[in-house]
Amino acid sequence: MSSLSLITPPVDAATQGATAASAADLAKRGQVHQTAQNFEASFLTSMLQTMMSSVSTSPPFGGGEGEDMWKGFLAEAMAKDMAKRGGIGVSNAVEREMLKLQGLKEAA
Repeated sequence: MSSLSLITPPVDAATQGATAASAADLAKRGQVHQTAQNFEASFLTSMLQTMMSSVSTSPPFGGGEGEDMWKGFLAEAMAKDMAKRGGIGVSNAVEREMLKLQGLKEAA
Protein backbone atom coordinates (compact mmCIF):
# COMPACT_ATOMS: atom_id res chain seq x y z
CA MET A 1 0.00 0.00 0.00
CA SER A 2 1.48 3.33 -0.99
CA SER A 3 1.43 6.43 1.16
CA LEU A 4 -0.69 8.19 -1.47
CA SER A 5 -3.50 5.67 -1.06
CA LEU A 6 -3.60 6.49 2.64
CA ILE A 7 -4.14 10.19 1.92
CA THR A 8 -6.72 10.03 -0.85
CA PRO A 9 -9.99 8.17 -0.30
CA PRO A 10 -10.98 5.51 -2.82
CA VAL A 11 -13.19 6.77 -5.64
CA ASP A 12 -16.01 4.59 -6.89
CA ALA A 13 -17.63 4.68 -10.35
CA ALA A 14 -20.62 6.74 -9.13
CA THR A 15 -18.34 9.43 -7.72
CA GLN A 16 -16.33 9.52 -10.94
CA GLY A 17 -19.55 9.91 -12.96
CA ALA A 18 -20.73 12.74 -10.70
CA THR A 19 -17.36 14.44 -10.96
CA ALA A 20 -17.41 14.17 -14.77
CA ALA A 21 -20.96 15.54 -14.85
CA SER A 22 -20.06 18.45 -12.59
CA ALA A 23 -16.94 19.16 -14.67
CA ALA A 24 -19.05 19.19 -17.84
CA ASP A 25 -21.59 21.42 -16.06
CA LEU A 26 -18.84 23.84 -15.02
CA ALA A 27 -17.42 23.90 -18.55
CA LYS A 28 -20.87 24.64 -20.00
CA ARG A 29 -21.44 27.41 -17.44
CA GLY A 30 -18.06 28.90 -18.34
CA GLN A 31 -18.97 28.92 -22.02
CA VAL A 32 -22.35 30.50 -21.29
CA HIS A 33 -20.69 33.18 -19.15
CA GLN A 34 -18.12 33.95 -21.86
CA THR A 35 -20.78 34.13 -24.57
CA ALA A 36 -22.93 36.48 -22.49
CA GLN A 37 -19.89 38.66 -21.79
CA ASN A 38 -19.01 38.77 -25.51
CA PHE A 39 -22.60 39.77 -26.31
CA GLU A 40 -22.44 42.63 -23.82
CA ALA A 41 -19.09 43.75 -25.25
CA SER A 42 -20.61 43.79 -28.73
CA PHE A 43 -23.59 45.81 -27.48
CA LEU A 44 -21.31 48.27 -25.66
CA THR A 45 -19.09 48.61 -28.75
CA SER A 46 -22.11 49.70 -30.75
CA MET A 47 -23.18 52.16 -28.07
CA LEU A 48 -19.69 53.64 -27.66
CA GLN A 49 -19.20 54.00 -31.43
CA THR A 50 -22.47 55.90 -31.64
CA MET A 51 -21.41 58.11 -28.76
CA MET A 52 -17.94 58.74 -30.22
CA SER A 53 -19.29 59.63 -33.66
CA SER A 54 -20.57 62.94 -32.30
CA VAL A 55 -17.32 63.83 -30.52
CA SER A 56 -14.97 66.09 -32.43
CA THR A 57 -11.41 67.03 -31.59
CA SER A 58 -9.58 70.21 -32.39
CA PRO A 59 -7.60 70.20 -35.67
CA PRO A 60 -4.06 70.44 -34.31
CA PHE A 61 -4.47 67.29 -32.18
CA GLY A 62 -7.01 65.18 -33.99
CA GLY A 63 -9.35 64.70 -36.87
CA GLY A 64 -8.92 63.13 -40.23
CA GLU A 65 -9.37 59.62 -41.58
CA GLY A 66 -6.89 58.07 -39.17
CA GLU A 67 -8.80 59.19 -36.12
CA ASP A 68 -12.08 57.93 -37.56
CA MET A 69 -10.51 54.53 -38.20
CA TRP A 70 -8.99 54.20 -34.72
CA LYS A 71 -12.14 55.34 -32.90
CA GLY A 72 -13.69 51.97 -33.73
CA PHE A 73 -10.75 50.08 -32.23
CA LEU A 74 -10.84 52.27 -29.15
CA ALA A 75 -14.58 51.72 -28.70
CA GLU A 76 -14.13 47.95 -29.03
CA ALA A 77 -11.27 47.83 -26.53
CA MET A 78 -13.17 49.98 -24.04
CA ALA A 79 -16.31 47.83 -24.43
CA LYS A 80 -14.41 44.57 -23.87
CA ASP A 81 -12.82 45.98 -20.75
CA MET A 82 -16.14 47.28 -19.46
CA ALA A 83 -17.83 43.91 -20.01
CA LYS A 84 -14.94 42.08 -18.36
CA ARG A 85 -15.27 44.30 -15.27
CA GLY A 86 -19.00 43.73 -14.87
CA GLY A 87 -20.44 45.93 -17.58
CA ILE A 88 -23.88 47.45 -17.26
CA GLY A 89 -25.78 44.27 -16.42
CA VAL A 90 -26.66 43.07 -19.90
CA SER A 91 -24.49 39.95 -19.63
CA ASN A 92 -26.12 38.96 -16.31
CA ALA A 93 -29.57 38.93 -17.88
CA VAL A 94 -28.35 37.17 -21.02
CA GLU A 95 -26.46 34.57 -18.99
CA ARG A 96 -29.51 33.88 -16.81
CA GLU A 97 -31.68 33.28 -19.88
CA MET A 98 -29.04 31.13 -21.58
CA LEU A 99 -28.75 28.95 -18.48
CA LYS A 100 -32.55 28.48 -18.51
CA LEU A 101 -32.40 27.44 -22.16
CA GLN A 102 -29.65 24.92 -21.33
CA GLY A 103 -31.74 23.50 -18.48
CA LEU A 104 -29.28 24.67 -15.84
CA LYS A 105 -30.13 26.46 -12.63
CA GLU A 106 -28.57 29.83 -11.87
CA ALA A 107 -25.56 29.51 -9.54
CA ALA A 108 -26.13 30.73 -6.02
